[in-house]
Amino acid sequence: MKILKQGLSTFDLKVIGITLMVIDHIHQMFVPMGAPGWLDWFGRPVATIFFFVSVVGFSHTHNKFQYMLRLYLGMVFMAVMTTALQDWVSYDQVVLMNNIFRDLFIGTMFMYAIDEVRKGFKTQHLMPVVTGVLVFLLPFICSVVMGMYMGTINPNLMVVRAMLALLPGILIAENSVMVLLIPLLYLFKDKKWIQAGLIALVAIGYFALGSTQWMMIFALLPIMLYNGQKGRSLKSFFYIFYPAHIAVLYLLAAVIYHH
Repeated sequence: MKILKQGLSTFDLKVIGITLMVIDHIHQMFVPMGAPGWLDWFGRPVATIFFFVSVVGFSHTHNKFQYMLRLYLGMVFMAVMTTALQDWVSYDQVVLMNNIFRDLFIGTMFMYAIDEVRKGFKTQHLMPVVTGVLVFLLPFICSVVMGMYMGTINPNLMVVRAMLALLPGILIAENSVMVLLIPLLYLFKDKKWIQAGLIALVAIGYFALGSTQWMMIFALLPIMLYNGQKGRSLKSFFYIFYPAHIAVLYLLAAVIYHH
Protein backbone atom coordinates (compact mmCIF):
# COMPACT_ATOMS: atom_id res chain seq x y z
CA MET A 1 0.00 0.00 0.00
CA LYS A 2 1.08 3.57 -0.68
CA ILE A 3 0.74 4.61 2.99
CA LEU A 4 2.92 1.73 4.16
CA LYS A 5 5.58 2.71 1.64
CA GLN A 6 5.54 6.50 2.11
CA GLY A 7 4.50 6.65 5.73
CA LEU A 8 2.58 9.45 7.44
CA SER A 9 3.73 13.04 7.96
CA THR A 10 3.00 15.25 10.95
CA PHE A 11 0.21 16.79 8.89
CA ASP A 12 -1.30 13.35 8.27
CA LEU A 13 -1.20 12.51 11.98
CA LYS A 14 -2.97 15.77 12.80
CA VAL A 15 -5.70 15.09 10.22
CA ILE A 16 -6.25 11.59 11.65
CA GLY A 17 -6.35 13.02 15.19
CA ILE A 18 -8.79 15.78 14.26
CA THR A 19 -11.11 13.39 12.41
CA LEU A 20 -11.28 10.97 15.34
CA MET A 21 -11.69 13.89 17.74
CA VAL A 22 -14.75 15.23 15.90
CA ILE A 23 -16.43 11.81 16.03
CA ASP A 24 -15.71 11.61 19.76
CA HIS A 25 -17.16 15.07 20.37
CA ILE A 26 -20.28 14.27 18.34
CA HIS A 27 -20.80 11.44 20.81
CA GLN A 28 -20.18 13.77 23.76
CA MET A 29 -22.66 16.41 22.65
CA PHE A 30 -25.41 14.08 21.45
CA VAL A 31 -25.39 11.45 24.21
CA PRO A 32 -28.60 12.93 25.71
CA MET A 33 -30.28 12.23 22.38
CA GLY A 34 -29.13 8.64 22.20
CA ALA A 35 -25.78 8.82 20.40
CA PRO A 36 -24.36 5.26 20.50
CA GLY A 37 -21.61 4.62 23.03
CA TRP A 38 -19.28 3.07 20.46
CA LEU A 39 -18.72 6.51 18.92
CA ASP A 40 -16.69 7.31 22.03
CA TRP A 41 -14.22 4.58 21.10
CA PHE A 42 -12.98 6.64 18.15
CA GLY A 43 -11.73 9.31 20.56
CA ARG A 44 -9.58 7.07 22.74
CA PRO A 45 -6.44 7.23 20.54
CA VAL A 46 -6.74 11.00 19.96
CA ALA A 47 -4.85 12.33 22.98
CA THR A 48 -1.98 9.91 22.36
CA ILE A 49 -1.67 11.04 18.75
CA PHE A 50 -1.62 14.70 19.76
CA PHE A 51 0.86 13.97 22.57
CA PHE A 52 3.19 12.38 20.04
CA VAL A 53 2.74 15.26 17.61
CA SER A 54 3.46 17.79 20.37
CA VAL A 55 6.73 16.00 21.17
CA VAL A 56 7.69 16.22 17.50
CA GLY A 57 6.64 19.87 17.31
CA PHE A 58 8.45 20.93 20.49
CA SER A 59 11.59 19.07 19.38
CA HIS A 60 11.73 20.91 16.06
CA THR A 61 10.37 24.37 16.81
CA HIS A 62 12.79 27.27 16.50
CA ASN A 63 11.08 29.21 19.28
CA LYS A 64 10.03 27.05 22.21
CA PHE A 65 8.77 30.03 24.21
CA GLN A 66 6.45 31.09 21.39
CA TYR A 67 5.26 27.49 21.00
CA MET A 68 4.41 27.34 24.71
CA LEU A 69 2.78 30.78 24.69
CA ARG A 70 0.42 29.81 21.86
CA LEU A 71 -0.72 26.76 23.79
CA TYR A 72 -1.15 28.75 27.01
CA LEU A 73 -3.26 31.40 25.28
CA GLY A 74 -5.27 28.64 23.62
CA MET A 75 -5.81 27.07 27.06
CA VAL A 76 -7.06 30.33 28.56
CA PHE A 77 -9.30 31.13 25.60
CA MET A 78 -10.79 27.63 25.61
CA ALA A 79 -11.57 27.81 29.34
CA VAL A 80 -13.22 31.21 29.00
CA MET A 81 -15.17 30.18 25.89
CA THR A 82 -16.59 26.96 27.36
CA THR A 83 -17.57 28.73 30.58
CA ALA A 84 -19.31 31.49 28.62
CA LEU A 85 -21.12 28.96 26.40
CA GLN A 86 -22.51 27.11 29.39
CA ASP A 87 -23.58 30.37 31.02
CA TRP A 88 -25.36 31.62 27.92
CA VAL A 89 -26.90 28.37 26.65
CA SER A 90 -28.96 26.08 28.83
CA TYR A 91 -27.83 22.53 28.10
CA ASP A 92 -27.08 21.02 31.49
CA GLN A 93 -26.96 17.50 30.08
CA VAL A 94 -23.44 18.16 28.75
CA VAL A 95 -20.58 19.62 30.81
CA LEU A 96 -17.82 21.19 28.71
CA MET A 97 -14.49 20.16 30.16
CA ASN A 98 -12.79 20.09 26.76
CA ASN A 99 -9.39 21.76 26.73
CA ILE A 100 -6.67 19.76 24.99
CA PHE A 101 -4.60 22.94 25.00
CA ARG A 102 -4.16 22.59 28.77
CA ASP A 103 -2.83 19.05 28.37
CA LEU A 104 -0.45 20.09 25.61
CA PHE A 105 0.75 23.21 27.46
CA ILE A 106 1.49 21.18 30.59
CA GLY A 107 3.30 18.73 28.35
CA THR A 108 5.52 21.53 27.01
CA MET A 109 6.29 22.58 30.59
CA PHE A 110 7.51 19.05 31.29
CA MET A 111 9.58 19.00 28.09
CA TYR A 112 11.06 22.42 28.87
CA ALA A 113 11.91 21.18 32.36
CA ILE A 114 13.75 18.18 30.89
CA ASP A 115 15.74 20.49 28.60
CA GLU A 116 16.70 22.73 31.54
CA VAL A 117 17.85 19.82 33.70
CA ARG A 118 19.88 18.42 30.83
CA LYS A 119 21.44 21.84 30.23
CA GLY A 120 22.34 22.13 33.89
CA PHE A 121 24.10 18.77 33.96
CA LYS A 122 25.85 19.52 30.67
CA THR A 123 27.15 22.93 31.79
CA GLN A 124 27.52 21.84 35.42
CA HIS A 125 25.41 24.79 36.59
CA LEU A 126 22.87 24.36 39.36
CA MET A 127 20.37 27.04 38.31
CA PRO A 128 19.00 25.32 35.19
CA VAL A 129 18.51 22.13 37.20
CA VAL A 130 16.59 24.00 39.91
CA THR A 131 14.55 25.82 37.25
CA GLY A 132 13.73 22.56 35.50
CA VAL A 133 12.62 20.83 38.70
CA LEU A 134 10.42 23.78 39.70
CA VAL A 135 8.81 24.00 36.24
CA PHE A 136 8.16 20.25 36.31
CA LEU A 137 6.53 20.48 39.74
CA LEU A 138 4.43 23.56 38.92
CA PRO A 139 1.42 21.70 37.38
CA PHE A 140 1.21 19.59 40.54
CA ILE A 141 1.57 22.61 42.82
CA CYS A 142 -1.19 24.41 40.91
CA SER A 143 -3.45 21.37 41.37
CA VAL A 144 -2.83 21.33 45.13
CA VAL A 145 -3.45 25.07 45.47
CA MET A 146 -6.68 24.83 43.48
CA GLY A 147 -7.83 21.81 45.46
CA MET A 148 -7.17 23.55 48.77
CA TYR A 149 -9.03 26.68 47.72
CA MET A 150 -12.01 24.80 46.29
CA GLY A 151 -12.18 22.81 49.48
CA THR A 152 -12.70 25.93 51.57
CA ILE A 153 -16.13 27.04 52.76
CA ASN A 154 -17.96 29.04 50.07
CA PRO A 155 -15.11 29.59 47.56
CA ASN A 156 -15.65 32.62 45.33
CA LEU A 157 -16.99 31.48 41.93
CA MET A 158 -15.03 34.11 39.99
CA VAL A 159 -11.79 33.11 41.70
CA VAL A 160 -12.47 29.46 40.91
CA ARG A 161 -13.14 30.29 37.27
CA ALA A 162 -10.00 32.41 37.08
CA MET A 163 -7.94 29.57 38.51
CA LEU A 164 -9.47 27.07 36.09
CA ALA A 165 -8.66 29.37 33.17
CA LEU A 166 -5.19 30.57 34.16
CA LEU A 167 -3.51 27.79 36.12
CA PRO A 168 -2.01 24.73 34.39
CA GLY A 169 -3.09 22.21 37.00
CA ILE A 170 -2.47 18.67 35.82
CA LEU A 171 -5.36 17.22 37.81
CA ILE A 172 -7.85 19.42 35.94
CA ALA A 173 -6.31 18.58 32.57
CA GLU A 174 -8.66 16.74 30.21
CA ASN A 175 -6.49 13.61 30.44
CA SER A 176 -5.18 14.27 33.96
CA VAL A 177 -2.00 12.35 34.87
CA MET A 178 -1.95 10.66 31.46
CA VAL A 179 -0.25 13.91 30.38
CA LEU A 180 2.89 12.46 32.01
CA LEU A 181 3.15 10.33 28.88
CA ILE A 182 4.40 13.44 27.05
CA PRO A 183 7.72 13.81 28.94
CA LEU A 184 8.24 10.06 28.68
CA LEU A 185 7.79 10.20 24.91
CA TYR A 186 10.12 13.22 24.84
CA LEU A 187 12.86 11.39 26.74
CA PHE A 188 12.83 8.72 24.06
CA LYS A 189 11.99 10.92 21.08
CA ASP A 190 14.61 9.22 18.91
CA LYS A 191 13.59 5.69 19.91
CA LYS A 192 10.17 5.03 18.43
CA TRP A 193 9.98 1.42 19.61
CA ILE A 194 10.51 2.50 23.21
CA GLN A 195 7.82 5.15 22.73
CA ALA A 196 5.52 2.43 21.40
CA GLY A 197 6.27 0.29 24.43
CA LEU A 198 5.44 3.14 26.81
CA ILE A 199 2.11 3.78 25.06
CA ALA A 200 1.33 0.07 25.20
CA LEU A 201 2.13 -0.08 28.93
CA VAL A 202 -0.21 2.84 29.68
CA ALA A 203 -2.92 1.20 27.54
CA ILE A 204 -2.50 -2.06 29.47
CA GLY A 205 -2.85 -0.11 32.71
CA TYR A 206 -6.16 1.38 31.57
CA PHE A 207 -7.33 -2.06 30.42
CA ALA A 208 -6.59 -3.44 33.89
CA LEU A 209 -8.67 -0.61 35.36
CA GLY A 210 -11.58 -1.47 33.06
CA SER A 211 -11.39 1.85 31.20
CA THR A 212 -12.05 2.13 27.46
CA GLN A 213 -9.03 4.45 27.36
CA TRP A 214 -7.04 1.26 26.68
CA MET A 215 -8.09 1.80 23.06
CA MET A 216 -5.37 4.48 22.95
CA ILE A 217 -3.19 1.58 21.84
CA PHE A 218 -4.64 1.99 18.34
CA ALA A 219 -2.75 5.30 18.14
CA LEU A 220 0.30 3.11 17.53
CA LEU A 221 -0.92 2.35 14.01
CA PRO A 222 -0.41 5.90 12.65
CA ILE A 223 2.47 6.69 15.03
CA MET A 224 4.57 3.74 13.84
CA LEU A 225 3.94 4.87 10.26
CA TYR A 226 5.31 8.37 11.02
CA ASN A 227 7.99 9.15 8.44
CA GLY A 228 9.63 12.13 10.15
CA GLN A 229 8.30 14.59 7.57
CA LYS A 230 6.35 17.73 8.47
CA GLY A 231 4.03 17.77 5.47
CA ARG A 232 1.61 20.66 5.03
CA SER A 233 1.25 23.15 7.87
CA LEU A 234 -1.88 22.85 10.00
CA LYS A 235 -0.81 25.00 12.94
CA SER A 236 -3.20 27.95 12.72
CA PHE A 237 -6.06 25.77 11.50
CA PHE A 238 -6.04 23.61 14.64
CA TYR A 239 -6.04 26.61 16.99
CA ILE A 240 -9.16 27.89 15.23
CA PHE A 241 -10.89 24.61 14.45
CA TYR A 242 -10.67 23.09 17.93
CA PRO A 243 -12.70 25.71 19.84
CA ALA A 244 -14.94 26.39 16.81
CA HIS A 245 -16.10 22.80 16.38
CA ILE A 246 -16.73 22.41 20.12
CA ALA A 247 -18.89 25.54 20.11
CA VAL A 248 -20.81 24.56 16.96
CA LEU A 249 -21.52 21.01 18.13
CA TYR A 250 -22.56 22.20 21.60
CA LEU A 251 -24.92 24.86 20.27
CA LEU A 252 -26.38 22.52 17.64
CA ALA A 253 -26.98 19.80 20.23
CA ALA A 254 -28.57 22.29 22.65
CA VAL A 255 -30.97 23.58 19.98
CA ILE A 256 -31.98 20.08 18.88
CA TYR A 257 -32.39 18.85 22.45
CA HIS A 258 -34.71 21.72 23.43
CA HIS A 259 -36.82 21.39 20.32
